[in-house]
Amino acid sequence: MKVTSEKTVSRSLAAPTLADYVELTKPGITMLVLASMAIGFLLGSAGSIQFVTLFHAVLGTLLIAGGTAAHNQYIERDLDKLMVRTSKRPLPMERITPAHALLFSTSLILAGFAYLVFMVNPVAGLVSGITTILYLAAYTPLKRVSFANVIVGSVPGALPPVGGWAAATGTITDPGMWILFGIVFLWQIPHVVSIAWLCNEDYTKAGFRMLPLNDTNGWVSSIFVFACLIVLLPVSALLYTLGISGSIYLAGAIGSGLYFAWYGWKFLMTRTKETAKKLMFSSLFYLPLIWIFILADRFIGW
Repeated sequence: MKVTSEKTVSRSLAAPTLADYVELTKPGITMLVLASMAIGFLLGSAGSIQFVTLFHAVLGTLLIAGGTAAHNQYIERDLDKLMVRTSKRPLPMERITPAHALLFSTSLILAGFAYLVFMVNPVAGLVSGITTILYLAAYTPLKRVSFANVIVGSVPGALPPVGGWAAATGTITDPGMWILFGIVFLWQIPHVVSIAWLCNEDYTKAGFRMLPLNDTNGWVSSIFVFACLIVLLPVSALLYTLGISGSIYLAGAIGSGLYFAWYGWKFLMTRTKETAKKLMFSSLFYLPLIWIFILADRFIGW
């Protein structure tokens, strides 16, 4: 049995499958990045939508986002071995060598950046490049240092809609793009904290500080989460206030925000794995709903 296992590992190292490389790009997160970018592009498009430019923006973002996710796994490959939720990834399981992962991730990042610069516009490339640098050089190492990583990591996580808007307009000064940034930034904190609460033992094994130090009863975490959810309500309404989106969006955003805040309140009142799980699931519904309301308002408005 041992010999067979060694042969299997040897074969996987010699010829990793396409599925292994796809898994390295964290396709779920990458798809969320693409959706956020596309929303920014569509909302930033004045008049008719330039679908050819959108296609190039999607392709370039797919490359650089996938490369960034893969490089994150390369950096954290030894730590991923220590956690149950990440131990089956291609690098911990040695289905891909670190050298191949480094070459693959770097190639995707450079290709995606260049593609956005030359096929979309330099501003879109710049936003994506900054996103990658912040994610890999700031957020990733900070995860083992301080809970502040959750705040810092929410910055690159909130930049994709800014990149999409920049792809459509070539600017980073439109207020609408920064409202989208604020929505995604504030959404991420309860999303990440709820996951950290559920997976705290796993994170602790790897030395990740995803919750405030000495917050044993979760009081600090839950107050911070609820504060973000309260601020999220007026921030999301700004798209309506500034005339960027209409009443369909406003009704949906307020309803979704109250739904999200309700589970934040329940987590504040009773800090258990059950309430953390419900908060996490509510976060998974919130952002797609916001995007749907933006699209409904945009297209029905025609």
